[in-house]
Amino acid sequence: MARRPTLADVAAEAGVSPATVDRVLNAREAVRADTAQRVYLAARRLGYHAAPLLAERVQTDLPRIRFGFVLPKERQAFYQTFRTEMERAVTAAPGIRGQAEFAFSTSQSPAEFAALLDAMGACVDVVAASVVAHPDTTDAVSRLNAAGIPCLALMNDFAQGVRQHYVGLNNIKVGRIAAHIIAQTARQTGKIAVFIGGYRWHGHDLRETGFRSYFREHAPAFTLLDTLVNLETRQLTYEATLDLLQRHPDLAGIYCAGGGMEGAIAALHEMRPPGQVALVVNELTPQSRAALIAREVTMVISTPLPRFCTDVVALMRACVQDGMPAVTGQHFVQPDLYLPESV
Repeated sequence: MARRPTLADVAAEAGVSPATVDRVLNAREAVRADTAQRVYLAARRLGYHAAPLLAERVQTDLPRIRFGFVLPKERQAFYQTFRTEMERAVTAAPGIRGQAEFAFSTSQSPAEFAALLDAMGACVDVVAASVVAHPDTTDAVSRLNAAGIPCLALMNDFAQGVRQHYVGLNNIKVGRIAAHIIAQTARQTGKIAVFIGGYRWHGHDLRETGFRSYFREHAPAFTLLDTLVNLETRQLTYEATLDLLQRHPDLAGIYCAGGGMEGAIAALHEMRPPGQVALVVNELTPQSRAALIAREVTMVISTPLPRFCTDVVALMRACVQDGMPAVTGQHFVQPDLYLPESV
């Protein structure tokens, strides 16, 4: 049976003395807030039995910030992992008592996203969202700002000039990375297909722009087909990929700029040997990882979620504590690139 963590283990993990842990646990003497927070986080990581009590000791006098997140596709593996990592980042944020609230859309309707933003603004101090770019969502962000609620765009930029920050990948660069890998690994010079989730996903538009610009500049021998909209769904992507394979025997590569990659993976698995059609997708999930190992996916371009979530929470916190910035900005995180030999 595994040994239960002790007070000494917590002290070693936090880089403090056992006496300091004891002072925090029993409130014997004042301990610096950042030190007390470090002790609590160490206890939580180790599963120390008194971690809940340490949380009470540490967080009693800390300011409370309520973080709200509006997202699509609650059932997708990526957004499930996103939620877990964001909850962890909110809990671990130093110097505050963070609370995370989540709302997920059931469609890509701008009106539904706008309603979720409005509802979230009524119960939190700051909002971050991944929603479609549309006048309805821009107006919702304007209403949040008028109520003193900052709003950040996550992964997909929207409400430019109104939202406080965009946080995510540089999507032009992501598209060019995808194009480079397909151009270098395709077994023949032929047709290239691109899937986007929809025309209101600004991040997908930028990825497509970068993707096409790379081929124009560096690989003009390939023929890029008209862009396909898959609404980020597996079934649409599956059916469209089967159709592509039947109509274009010289199909050399596919890039899924948004969701729905599972459909492309399934269709290629049925119709082509691994690697015959280069396939690049976004986000490392159990499905894309398995397809990498099987060499049915050439590369995965992934958001580094732990680092990304920590940065998001820090920016959201700054907007609450320091006020909304006068100039809106962009905060790019470097993508993680996965190949079959790197997973």
